[in-house]
Amino acid sequence: MNGLTGNIMVVDDTPENLKLLSSLLKQNGYKVYAMPRGDLALEAALRNPPDLILLDINMPGLNGYETCRLLKQDPILKSIPVIFISALNQTIDKVDAFHSGGVDYITKPFVFEEIQVRITTHLQLRRMQIALEDHNRLLEKRVAEQVRQITDSQMETIFALAKLAELRDKETGRHLERVRLFCRALARHLQGNASCREPIDDRFIDAIYNASPLHDIGKVGIADDVLRKPGKLTAEEYEQMKRHTIIGARTLTLVQHRFPNNAFISMGADIARHHHERWDGTGYPDGLSGCRIPLAARIMSLADVYDALRAVRRYKNALSHAETIRIIIESRSTQFDPVLVDAFQDIHSQFEEITISLMDSGEYGLDTSRTG
Repeated sequence: MNGLTGNIMVVDDTPENLKLLSSLLKQNGYKVYAMPRGDLALEAALRNPPDLILLDINMPGLNGYETCRLLKQDPILKSIPVIFISALNQTIDKVDAFHSGGVDYITKPFVFEEIQVRITTHLQLRRMQIALEDHNRLLEKRVAEQVRQITDSQMETIFALAKLAELRDKETGRHLERVRLFCRALARHLQGNASCREPIDDRFIDAIYNASPLHDIGKVGIADDVLRKPGKLTAEEYEQMKRHTIIGARTLTLVQHRFPNNAFISMGADIARHHHERWDGTGYPDGLSGCRIPLAARIMSLADVYDALRAVRRYKNALSHAETIRIIIESRSTQFDPVLVDAFQDIHSQFEEITISLMDSGEYGLDTSRTG
Protein backbone atom coordinates (compact mmCIF):
# COMPACT_ATOMS: atom_id res chain seq x y z
CA MET A 1 0.00 0.00 0.00
CA ASN A 2 1.14 3.49 -0.81
CA GLY A 3 0.28 6.18 1.76
CA LEU A 4 -3.54 6.55 2.12
CA THR A 5 -4.19 5.00 -1.29
CA GLY A 6 -3.62 1.52 -2.65
CA ASN A 7 -3.63 -0.78 -5.64
CA ILE A 8 -7.21 -1.63 -6.65
CA MET A 9 -8.25 -4.34 -9.09
CA VAL A 10 -11.61 -3.80 -10.80
CA VAL A 11 -13.22 -6.88 -12.39
CA ASP A 12 -16.29 -6.27 -14.61
CA ASP A 13 -17.27 -7.61 -18.02
CA THR A 14 -19.15 -4.41 -18.97
CA PRO A 15 -16.64 -2.03 -20.65
CA GLU A 16 -18.56 1.11 -19.62
CA ASN A 17 -18.61 0.13 -15.95
CA LEU A 18 -14.95 -0.88 -16.06
CA LYS A 19 -13.93 2.41 -17.67
CA LEU A 20 -16.03 4.56 -15.32
CA LEU A 21 -14.85 2.91 -12.11
CA SER A 22 -11.21 2.92 -13.24
CA SER A 23 -11.36 6.61 -14.10
CA LEU A 24 -12.98 7.61 -10.79
CA LEU A 25 -10.51 5.57 -8.76
CA LYS A 26 -7.50 6.99 -10.61
CA GLN A 27 -8.78 10.52 -10.00
CA ASN A 28 -8.75 9.75 -6.29
CA GLY A 29 -5.12 8.60 -6.30
CA TYR A 30 -5.52 4.82 -6.64
CA LYS A 31 -3.49 2.66 -8.97
CA VAL A 32 -6.03 0.61 -10.92
CA TYR A 33 -5.87 -2.78 -12.65
CA ALA A 34 -8.92 -3.23 -14.91
CA MET A 35 -9.91 -6.83 -15.78
CA PRO A 36 -12.87 -7.90 -17.96
CA ARG A 37 -12.96 -11.55 -16.80
CA GLY A 38 -12.46 -13.56 -13.64
CA ASP A 39 -9.77 -15.86 -15.04
CA LEU A 40 -7.70 -12.89 -16.20
CA ALA A 41 -8.12 -11.28 -12.78
CA LEU A 42 -6.77 -14.41 -11.06
CA GLU A 43 -3.72 -14.55 -13.34
CA ALA A 44 -2.99 -10.84 -12.84
CA ALA A 45 -3.46 -11.07 -9.07
CA LEU A 46 -0.95 -13.92 -8.85
CA ARG A 47 1.62 -11.85 -10.75
CA ASN A 48 1.03 -8.66 -8.77
CA PRO A 49 -1.36 -9.01 -5.79
CA PRO A 50 -3.56 -5.91 -5.35
CA ASP A 51 -4.53 -4.38 -2.02
CA LEU A 52 -8.27 -4.70 -2.70
CA ILE A 53 -10.57 -6.11 -5.41
CA LEU A 54 -13.90 -4.72 -6.68
CA LEU A 55 -15.67 -7.72 -8.22
CA ASP A 56 -18.76 -8.02 -10.44
CA ILE A 57 -20.91 -11.17 -10.19
CA ASN A 58 -22.51 -11.88 -13.57
CA MET A 59 -19.59 -12.45 -15.95
CA PRO A 60 -18.90 -14.98 -18.73
CA GLY A 61 -16.69 -17.93 -17.78
CA LEU A 62 -15.96 -17.63 -14.07
CA ASN A 63 -18.64 -15.62 -12.30
CA GLY A 64 -17.83 -13.42 -9.34
CA TYR A 65 -18.63 -16.06 -6.72
CA GLU A 66 -16.35 -18.63 -8.39
CA THR A 67 -13.59 -16.07 -8.87
CA CYS A 68 -13.72 -15.09 -5.19
CA ARG A 69 -13.68 -18.70 -3.99
CA LEU A 70 -10.58 -19.40 -6.09
CA LEU A 71 -8.91 -16.28 -4.69
CA LYS A 72 -9.59 -17.44 -1.16
CA GLN A 73 -8.08 -20.87 -1.85
CA ASP A 74 -4.72 -19.35 -2.75
CA PRO A 75 -2.38 -18.86 0.27
CA ILE A 76 -1.00 -15.61 -1.17
CA LEU A 77 -4.28 -14.07 -2.35
CA LYS A 78 -6.69 -15.24 0.34
CA SER A 79 -6.17 -12.21 2.60
CA ILE A 80 -6.99 -9.64 -0.12
CA PRO A 81 -10.36 -7.98 0.70
CA VAL A 82 -13.01 -8.45 -2.00
CA ILE A 83 -15.93 -6.02 -2.34
CA PHE A 84 -18.71 -7.27 -4.59
CA ILE A 85 -20.33 -4.63 -6.80
CA SER A 86 -23.39 -5.88 -8.69
CA ALA A 87 -26.86 -5.05 -9.96
CA LEU A 88 -28.16 -8.11 -8.12
CA ASN A 89 -29.96 -6.83 -5.04
CA GLN A 90 -31.67 -9.86 -3.53
CA THR A 91 -30.69 -10.92 -0.03
CA ILE A 92 -29.68 -14.37 -1.29
CA ASP A 93 -27.24 -12.76 -3.73
CA LYS A 94 -25.55 -10.87 -0.93
CA VAL A 95 -25.46 -13.96 1.31
CA ASP A 96 -23.81 -15.95 -1.49
CA ALA A 97 -21.27 -13.17 -1.93
CA PHE A 98 -20.29 -13.25 1.73
CA HIS A 99 -20.20 -17.07 1.75
CA SER A 100 -17.76 -17.04 -1.16
CA GLY A 101 -15.37 -14.80 0.82
CA GLY A 102 -16.42 -11.21 0.15
CA VAL A 103 -16.06 -8.57 2.87
CA ASP A 104 -18.66 -6.11 1.53
CA TYR A 105 -21.38 -5.67 -1.08
CA ILE A 106 -22.32 -2.60 -3.13
CA THR A 107 -25.45 -2.52 -5.31
CA LYS A 108 -25.47 -0.98 -8.80
CA PRO A 109 -26.19 1.71 -9.77
CA PHE A 110 -23.64 2.94 -7.30
CA VAL A 111 -22.75 6.28 -5.79
CA PHE A 112 -18.99 6.72 -6.00
CA GLU A 113 -18.79 8.41 -2.59
CA GLU A 114 -20.14 5.19 -1.07
CA ILE A 115 -17.51 3.15 -2.93
CA GLN A 116 -14.81 5.56 -1.76
CA VAL A 117 -15.84 5.27 1.90
CA ARG A 118 -16.02 1.46 1.80
CA ILE A 119 -12.68 1.16 0.01
CA THR A 120 -11.06 3.43 2.58
CA THR A 121 -12.56 1.41 5.43
CA HIS A 122 -11.38 -1.94 4.10
CA LEU A 123 -7.93 -0.67 3.15
CA GLN A 124 -7.50 0.64 6.68
CA LEU A 125 -8.65 -2.69 8.10
CA ARG A 126 -6.21 -4.47 5.80
CA ARG A 127 -3.40 -2.16 6.92
CA MET A 128 -4.19 -2.91 10.55
CA GLN A 129 -4.34 -6.63 9.81
CA ILE A 130 -0.92 -6.54 8.15
CA ALA A 131 0.50 -4.47 11.01
CA LEU A 132 -0.92 -6.95 13.54
CA GLU A 133 0.53 -9.91 11.63
CA ASP A 134 3.93 -8.19 11.50
CA HIS A 135 3.72 -7.43 15.21
CA ASN A 136 2.79 -11.04 16.01
CA ARG A 137 5.70 -12.35 13.94
CA LEU A 138 8.08 -10.00 15.71
CA LEU A 139 6.61 -10.99 19.07
CA GLU A 140 6.96 -14.70 18.25
CA LYS A 141 10.56 -14.09 17.23
CA ARG A 142 11.31 -12.25 20.48
CA VAL A 143 9.60 -14.90 22.59
CA ALA A 144 11.49 -17.65 20.75
CA GLU A 145 14.76 -15.82 21.35
CA GLN A 146 13.98 -15.35 25.04
CA VAL A 147 13.03 -19.03 25.36
CA ARG A 148 16.25 -19.97 23.58
CA GLN A 149 18.26 -17.78 25.96
CA ILE A 150 16.51 -19.31 28.97
CA THR A 151 17.05 -22.82 27.60
CA ASP A 152 20.70 -22.09 26.86
CA SER A 153 21.24 -20.76 30.37
CA GLN A 154 19.51 -23.81 31.85
CA MET A 155 21.66 -26.15 29.77
CA GLU A 156 24.80 -24.33 30.82
CA THR A 157 23.74 -24.56 34.47
CA ILE A 158 23.14 -28.29 34.15
CA PHE A 159 26.44 -28.73 32.35
CA ALA A 160 28.18 -26.80 35.13
CA LEU A 161 26.65 -29.12 37.73
CA ALA A 162 27.78 -32.16 35.77
CA LYS A 163 31.22 -30.60 35.49
CA LEU A 164 31.26 -30.05 39.24
CA ALA A 165 30.64 -33.77 39.76
CA GLU A 166 33.36 -34.59 37.26
CA LEU A 167 35.90 -32.50 39.15
CA ARG A 168 35.98 -35.19 41.84
CA ASP A 169 37.89 -37.27 39.31
CA LYS A 170 40.52 -34.82 38.08
CA GLU A 171 41.81 -37.25 35.48
CA THR A 172 38.82 -36.75 33.25
CA GLY A 173 39.85 -33.23 32.18
CA ARG A 174 37.61 -32.00 29.36
CA HIS A 175 35.89 -35.35 29.02
CA LEU A 176 32.35 -33.89 29.08
CA GLU A 177 33.06 -31.38 26.34
CA ARG A 178 34.46 -34.09 24.11
CA VAL A 179 31.83 -36.79 24.60
CA ARG A 180 28.94 -34.42 23.92
CA LEU A 181 30.58 -33.58 20.57
CA PHE A 182 31.25 -37.26 19.84
CA CYS A 183 27.58 -38.08 20.53
CA ARG A 184 26.32 -35.27 18.34
CA ALA A 185 28.62 -36.27 15.49
CA LEU A 186 27.43 -39.89 15.60
CA ALA A 187 23.76 -38.89 15.85
CA ARG A 188 24.05 -36.48 12.93
CA HIS A 189 25.71 -39.13 10.79
CA LEU A 190 22.94 -41.60 11.63
CA GLN A 191 20.16 -39.12 10.85
CA GLY A 192 18.33 -40.42 7.80
CA ASN A 193 20.53 -43.54 7.68
CA ALA A 194 18.38 -46.44 6.55
CA SER A 195 20.44 -48.91 8.61
CA CYS A 196 19.60 -47.11 11.86
CA ARG A 197 16.68 -48.93 13.48
CA GLU A 198 15.29 -45.90 15.34
CA PRO A 199 14.48 -42.54 13.71
CA ILE A 200 16.77 -39.65 14.62
CA ASP A 201 15.58 -36.07 14.22
CA ASP A 202 16.97 -32.66 15.15
CA ARG A 203 15.33 -32.81 18.58
CA PHE A 204 17.09 -36.10 19.34
CA ILE A 205 20.43 -34.60 18.29
CA ASP A 206 19.93 -31.52 20.48
CA ALA A 207 18.82 -33.69 23.39
CA ILE A 208 21.76 -36.06 23.26
CA TYR A 209 24.20 -33.16 23.00
CA ASN A 210 22.77 -31.65 26.18
CA ALA A 211 22.03 -34.91 28.05
CA SER A 212 25.32 -36.74 27.46
CA PRO A 213 27.26 -34.76 30.13
CA LEU A 214 24.93 -36.29 32.72
CA HIS A 215 26.12 -39.84 32.08
CA ASP A 216 28.36 -40.02 35.17
CA ILE A 217 26.39 -37.65 37.42
CA GLY A 218 25.83 -40.58 39.80
CA LYS A 219 29.53 -40.62 40.72
CA VAL A 220 28.75 -37.94 43.28
CA GLY A 221 27.40 -40.81 45.36
CA ILE A 222 30.58 -42.92 45.14
CA ALA A 223 33.09 -42.71 47.98
CA ASP A 224 36.42 -41.04 47.20
CA ASP A 225 38.45 -44.07 48.29
CA VAL A 226 36.75 -46.03 45.52
CA LEU A 227 36.37 -43.32 42.90
CA ARG A 228 39.98 -42.16 43.18
CA LYS A 229 41.70 -45.40 44.03
CA PRO A 230 45.05 -45.51 42.18
CA GLY A 231 45.14 -49.26 41.73
CA LYS A 232 42.77 -51.91 40.51
CA LEU A 233 39.39 -52.08 42.26
CA THR A 234 38.47 -55.14 44.29
CA ALA A 235 35.31 -57.02 43.34
CA GLU A 236 33.41 -55.30 46.15
CA GLU A 237 34.71 -51.87 45.17
CA TYR A 238 33.81 -52.51 41.53
CA GLU A 239 30.24 -53.29 42.58
CA GLN A 240 30.17 -50.00 44.45
CA MET A 241 31.48 -48.16 41.38
CA LYS A 242 28.83 -49.75 39.18
CA ARG A 243 26.15 -48.18 41.35
CA HIS A 244 26.88 -44.75 39.86
CA THR A 245 24.58 -45.73 36.99
CA ILE A 246 21.64 -46.37 39.31
CA ILE A 247 22.33 -43.32 41.50
CA GLY A 248 22.46 -41.01 38.49
CA ALA A 249 19.34 -42.49 36.88
CA ARG A 250 17.33 -42.28 40.11
CA THR A 251 18.27 -38.66 40.60
CA LEU A 252 17.23 -37.73 37.07
CA THR A 253 14.06 -39.82 37.28
CA LEU A 254 12.96 -37.75 40.28
CA VAL A 255 13.34 -34.65 38.13
CA GLN A 256 11.53 -36.40 35.28
CA HIS A 257 8.50 -37.02 37.49
CA ARG A 258 8.15 -33.26 37.90
CA PHE A 259 8.70 -32.57 34.21
CA PRO A 260 7.34 -35.68 32.42
CA ASN A 261 7.35 -34.07 28.96
CA ASN A 262 10.99 -33.02 29.09
CA ALA A 263 12.74 -35.21 26.50
CA PHE A 264 16.18 -33.99 27.62
CA ILE A 265 15.71 -35.19 31.21
CA SER A 266 14.21 -38.48 30.05
CA MET A 267 17.17 -39.11 27.76
CA GLY A 268 19.59 -38.11 30.52
CA ALA A 269 18.09 -40.75 32.80
CA ASP A 270 18.41 -43.41 30.07
CA ILE A 271 22.02 -42.47 29.39
CA ALA A 272 22.98 -42.37 33.07
CA ARG A 273 21.54 -45.82 33.76
CA HIS A 274 22.45 -47.69 30.57
CA HIS A 275 25.69 -46.30 29.13
CA HIS A 276 27.59 -49.31 30.55
CA GLU A 277 25.25 -51.88 29.02
CA ARG A 278 26.73 -54.02 26.24
CA TRP A 279 25.21 -55.09 22.93
CA ASP A 280 25.67 -58.77 23.89
CA GLY A 281 23.88 -58.33 27.23
CA THR A 282 26.91 -58.69 29.52
CA GLY A 283 26.94 -55.07 30.71
CA TYR A 284 25.41 -53.42 33.77
CA PRO A 285 23.27 -52.54 35.70
CA ASP A 286 20.38 -54.37 33.98
CA GLY A 287 22.09 -56.69 31.51
CA LEU A 288 20.12 -55.30 28.59
CA SER A 289 21.10 -56.44 25.11
CA GLY A 290 20.68 -55.23 21.54
CA CYS A 291 18.00 -52.64 20.83
CA ARG A 292 16.57 -53.03 24.35
CA ILE A 293 19.37 -50.62 25.29
CA PRO A 294 18.14 -47.08 24.57
CA LEU A 295 19.74 -45.64 21.42
CA ALA A 296 21.11 -42.60 23.25
CA ALA A 297 22.84 -44.87 25.77
CA ARG A 298 24.34 -46.99 22.97
CA ILE A 299 25.74 -43.87 21.33
CA MET A 300 27.05 -42.63 24.68
CA SER A 301 28.73 -45.97 25.35
CA LEU A 302 30.84 -45.80 22.22
CA ALA A 303 31.71 -42.13 22.74
CA ASP A 304 32.65 -42.75 26.38
CA VAL A 305 34.88 -45.73 25.58
CA TYR A 306 36.63 -43.90 22.76
CA ASP A 307 37.50 -41.02 25.08
CA ALA A 308 38.58 -43.35 27.91
CA LEU A 309 40.91 -45.28 25.61
CA ARG A 310 42.50 -42.12 24.29
CA ALA A 311 43.17 -40.61 27.71
CA VAL A 312 45.75 -41.31 30.41
CA ARG A 313 44.40 -42.91 33.57
CA ARG A 314 46.06 -43.87 36.86
CA TYR A 315 45.97 -47.47 35.71
CA LYS A 316 46.80 -47.09 31.98
CA ASN A 317 48.56 -45.12 29.27
CA ALA A 318 46.77 -43.33 26.45
CA LEU A 319 46.15 -45.20 23.21
CA SER A 320 46.56 -43.72 19.77
CA HIS A 321 43.61 -42.98 17.52
CA ALA A 322 44.49 -45.95 15.29
CA GLU A 323 44.70 -48.34 18.26
CA THR A 324 41.39 -47.08 19.57
CA ILE A 325 39.70 -47.61 16.20
CA ARG A 326 40.97 -51.20 16.15
CA ILE A 327 39.60 -51.96 19.62
CA ILE A 328 36.18 -50.47 18.84
CA ILE A 329 35.93 -52.42 15.58
CA GLU A 330 36.89 -55.63 17.41
CA SER A 331 34.07 -54.91 19.89
CA ARG A 332 31.45 -54.69 17.11
CA SER A 333 28.38 -56.80 18.02
CA THR A 334 29.79 -57.65 21.45
CA GLN A 335 30.19 -54.39 23.36
CA PHE A 336 28.81 -52.01 20.73
CA ASP A 337 25.85 -51.77 18.37
CA PRO A 338 27.25 -52.81 14.96
CA VAL A 339 25.39 -49.97 13.22
CA LEU A 340 27.10 -47.46 15.50
CA VAL A 341 30.51 -49.02 14.89
CA ASP A 342 29.95 -48.72 11.13
CA ALA A 343 28.96 -45.09 11.58
CA PHE A 344 32.03 -44.48 13.75
CA GLN A 345 34.26 -45.92 11.04
CA ASP A 346 32.72 -43.44 8.58
CA ILE A 347 33.46 -40.40 10.74
CA HIS A 348 36.33 -41.47 13.01
CA SER A 349 38.41 -38.53 11.75
CA GLN A 350 35.90 -36.19 13.41
CA PHE A 351 36.56 -37.92 16.74
CA GLU A 352 40.29 -37.35 16.27
CA GLU A 353 39.76 -33.68 15.41
CA ILE A 354 37.56 -33.17 18.49
CA THR A 355 40.11 -34.94 20.68
CA ILE A 356 43.02 -32.79 19.49
CA SER A 357 41.05 -29.54 19.76
CA LEU A 358 39.92 -30.30 23.33
CA MET A 359 43.04 -31.94 24.70
CA ASP A 360 44.25 -30.86 28.12
CA SER A 361 47.98 -30.74 28.80
CA GLY A 362 49.17 -34.11 30.06
CA GLU A 363 45.77 -35.70 29.68
CA TYR A 364 46.79 -37.92 26.79
CA GLY A 365 50.45 -38.49 27.43
CA LEU A 366 51.14 -38.58 23.68
CA ASP A 367 52.33 -35.93 21.30
CA THR A 368 49.54 -35.02 18.83
CA SER A 369 51.81 -35.87 15.93
CA ARG A 370 51.73 -39.52 17.06
CA THR A 371 48.00 -39.86 17.88
CA GLY A 372 46.93 -41.15 14.45
